[in-house]
Parts: sequence; C-alpha cells; structure tokens
Amino acid sequence: QLQASGGGLVEAGGSLSLSCAASGSIYSIDVMGWYRQAPGKQRELVATFGRDRNPTYADSVRGRFTISVYNNWRRSYLQMNSLKPEDTAVYYCYADTVLMSFTRVDSWGQGTLVTVSS
Repeated sequence: QLQASGGGLVEAGGSLSLSCAASGSIYSIDVMGWYRQAPGKQRELVATFGRDRNPTYADSVRGRFTISVYNNWRRSYLQMNSLKPEDTAVYYCYADTVLMSFTRVDSWGQGTLVTVSS
C-alpha cells in the first residue's frame, strides 16, 4: 500500500514537496516513482528511482524536480521547484513491489492534487 501526501495550491515559480510512504507485506521495492495526470490527458511518467540509483525524469521536469528514496526503500519524495501552471495535475506515487509471497506487483498511491496558479 502506498500513501501519498503533500499536494496543494502554489503560485507559479513556487515549490512543493510530495511524499510517498509504502507499507504492508512488502519483501522488497526495486523502483519508486511519480506519475501525473492532468485533466483530459493520459497519465505520464514524472520521475523514477531504481536500485541503480540513477534517477530518470521527464524532459518537462528535468532540472526542476528531484526524486529521492529513503527508509530502506519505503519512502520517496518528489521535490518540485520552479513550478509552472502546466505542472497542475494529480500526482501518483508508484512502486515496483515484490510482496512477501514473492509476487511482483505495480503499487499505486491514491493521488495527490497539485495546482499551480499563474
């Protein structure tokens, strides 16, 4: 289970930090990431962080957003700086999860709304 938090309303140019906490019968997590879905658009990848510790970013956020993973791969953060109105979306945290049953599943948080005003 993933629980996301930290969304809200911010003016353009401002910053927000999102947090995602993983809990439950987890054996391991190999990738944590963030996706977003703007109104009327498909869900898109924002950033991921894998065991190679080499983060990947969407071109639209590279240089402004930073993903990090802590607590033995049970928490991820997305620091968002220089926010733009086009960053407005519902943000979802994601984890490539191996359960205690050794089943691999895609885990998703409930989504947190980020609104950037112009």
